[in-house]
Amino acid sequence: MSEYDVIVVGVGPVGATAALLLAEAGLTVAAVERDAQVYKLPRAVNLDGEIVRAFQRIGRGEAVDALMQTTRPGDRAGFANSRREWLFGSESRNFGANGWQPANMFDQPEFEAYLRQEAVGHDRVHALVGYEAVAFEDYADGVRVQVQQVGDDEGQTLAGRYLLACDGASSPTRKTLGIGWHDLGYDHDWLVVDVIAKEGHTLTNDVLQVCDPDRISTYVCTKDPYRRWEFKLNPGETAQQMLEPEMVHSLIDPWTPRHTYDIRRTAVYQFHAAVADTWRVGNVFIAGDAAHQTPPFLGQGMNAGMRDVINLAWKLPLVIHGVAGETLLDTYQEERDAHARDLVEWAVSVGRLMEHLTEVERAERRGLPPPATPPALRASGYGQGREQPPIRAGAVRLEQVSDEGSTGYLFNQPIVRDAQGVEQRLDELLGPGFALVARSAPQLSDASHRILDALGARVVSLQGLQPVRGHFDRLFEEHQVALVRPDRIVFGHTTDTLTADALVASLAEALSLSS
Repeated sequence: MSEYDVIVVGVGPVGATAALLLAEAGLTVAAVERDAQVYKLPRAVNLDGEIVRAFQRIGRGEAVDALMQTTRPGDRAGFANSRREWLFGSESRNFGANGWQPANMFDQPEFEAYLRQEAVGHDRVHALVGYEAVAFEDYADGVRVQVQQVGDDEGQTLAGRYLLACDGASSPTRKTLGIGWHDLGYDHDWLVVDVIAKEGHTLTNDVLQVCDPDRISTYVCTKDPYRRWEFKLNPGETAQQMLEPEMVHSLIDPWTPRHTYDIRRTAVYQFHAAVADTWRVGNVFIAGDAAHQTPPFLGQGMNAGMRDVINLAWKLPLVIHGVAGETLLDTYQEERDAHARDLVEWAVSVGRLMEHLTEVERAERRGLPPPATPPALRASGYGQGREQPPIRAGAVRLEQVSDEGSTGYLFNQPIVRDAQGVEQRLDELLGPGFALVARSAPQLSDASHRILDALGARVVSLQGLQPVRGHFDRLFEEHQVALVRPDRIVFGHTTDTLTADALVASLAEALSLSS
């Protein structure tokens, strides 16, 4: 029987990322994937800069960035009326707080092929591609997973300390565990059309939520030369009707002539908003679509799944290597559930904002007073004030977490220049693990050094570093020292009453650090 630290079931983008991150952390991984080939059609299209930053931590940031679409003239995301006239939104940027382009369009088959190649080719990953997990058992000291090659009744047993299921929205693992869903109240059918744009097209470089009383739709300028539309089905329409070629072309006709594109994919999906009730049962974890499902209006479906495995990828090695206590793994759902739930609810709010703006135009057409837009609903629009939430529970200094602070948020990563004139992204100095970052070299006790050494943490002084693009985290405007987790979330910072030694000691407590 083969034995591994972690068995990953499902090697789509999220599962491949999990296998790669865990292997880079020194763990042995079995990666089980039913499909022999990467799915050839696009699904996810947007990758956040913080995810590129996570790949930077394992030396693959530049390679991932090279697969992303660079910002183009006119790139922006916003809301439009039925005539596609801009209502409000935000302009795209080519550099953000995470040290990379904040929003990156990509082609999933290309990106997923890269991730799978990196994961299954890793020397600490045993890849079982073309295999499916047919059963598993959870014991006090680990898991046993029965796998068999697709089309073959012969099987084998894998033994692991933990099982991480990234096996999709219909997750057999979740169903076997009897985990239910918390429905967040959005179930609508949409036609999704992906095309390859050709010479002479009249398509813009926008992402537009078109609030048309006749049909709500979304247009996404993805990675060149690809484009996507999502058309909401009206009452009484069927998937069969919407998938008729003439219907598809007629919906695109107002955008560009038929000879200027080739259809790549058409499909009708139900956009769904839900979060799993439980993310961990014993030694089994679920992640990605197995744990949460969202309408696509924020482009956060795959990003949320990536955050799940980024979160686990630094906690599992600490526990498996005996550095931290098992209770650290309880913070996985504490941290990820609320964060993912907030983003799913935000995506639902975007859908409701589109519906509201549609009703505003409908009233105007009829010469009636338009309904007022609630400020909270308007704030859900791109660039209108709502931001990603912090981590509000788990391994952070909870009393420091607020909507205005830095604790619980991602630590800023500028490009810096040192005294020798060398320029690099700040994370290169922080290293791949924990980092204690200070305005100037901090004075630490022997006990603090022992804790930091046990974690493999780096102590980094900002003295002598000059930001040349971006800026240092705003916490340094008032505070001297910050503790940054491997996922670049700020654990906490010093205050007038909290010393650096006390901050380090509280980290040890939060991690259930072994004595």
